[in-house]
Amino acid sequence: MNLIFFSRREGRARHVNLAHPVTLGAVGALALGVLGVAFVLGLELGQRSGKAFTRGDATHWSEVVERQQAEIADMKRVLQERVDAISMRMGQVNGRMIRLDALGKRLTEMANIDSREFNFDAPPPAGGPDEGDGGVAAQIPDLTNMLTDLESRVDLRDAQLTALENVLIARQLRDQIHPEGRPVRQGFISSYFGSRQDPFTGHGAFHKGLDFASQAGDDVVAVAAGIVTWAGERSGYGQLVEINHGNGYVTRYGHNRRSLVAVGDTVQRGDVIAQVGSTGRSTGPHVHFEVLKNGRQVDPLTFIGR
Repeated sequence: MNLIFFSRREGRARHVNLAHPVTLGAVGALALGVLGVAFVLGLELGQRSGKAFTRGDATHWSEVVERQQAEIADMKRVLQERVDAISMRMGQVNGRMIRLDALGKRLTEMANIDSREFNFDAPPPAGGPDEGDGGVAAQIPDLTNMLTDLESRVDLRDAQLTALENVLIARQLRDQIHPEGRPVRQGFISSYFGSRQDPFTGHGAFHKGLDFASQAGDDVVAVAAGIVTWAGERSGYGQLVEINHGNGYVTRYGHNRRSLVAVGDTVQRGDVIAQVGSTGRSTGPHVHFEVLKNGRQVDPLTFIGR
């Protein structure tokens, strides 16, 4: 292969044979020289860039690593704080559960409920079919939601038990205000409720209460809690004490020697309210005892109990 060079100055052409050994050697030497220079320049540039990377980027990446380590430490601290907070909340919930269980036991006993029907000593039974998904381990957010749900259920249970306690207290109050028992501690029934012969006229009459014969001056006691609505003289009754117990119940205690309470006083079952006497329409020391339901006298014998 020949290369032809034209010279304007000399005005003639020159031929170069590329296949000639001398030509090939010269071209090869020139190519090696160019490659050598390029290699040296590349090596020098690489060394300079390597030195620059070592000085600049090493410091940068060291700072990055330190910053990430600090972030990891902060994450561990925050996670530990959340675990501690959950542990505290669990302790509080457990304490409330213990208190609710104790309250439930007390209410069960107060209500005379079979403990097998409302057992606070054992956890409630639970179960269900296996869905086969293997389950998923609870994460911190899941635990927080579970704990919040548990607290809501505890609050509901607390409200229910409080309502049950209020119902039982109301039941106890009703029991306290329900007439029951004898108006005297000592004595006997000398005349019953219903038709009898009038002791003054000898004619048939309807007796609206029970007469309890007792010693003059003995205590007359209230048979239920209530408010005194009469304490003084009344025709036929002599010295009378009348007590309103609510729910339509009123009791009367007649023929007293004297009353020991005044209108507006609050009395409890068993409180002494008067002394046995024989005032009014009476033939001897006794207590005329009446029970009224919604304004009508009923047989007190059904309230005497044992």
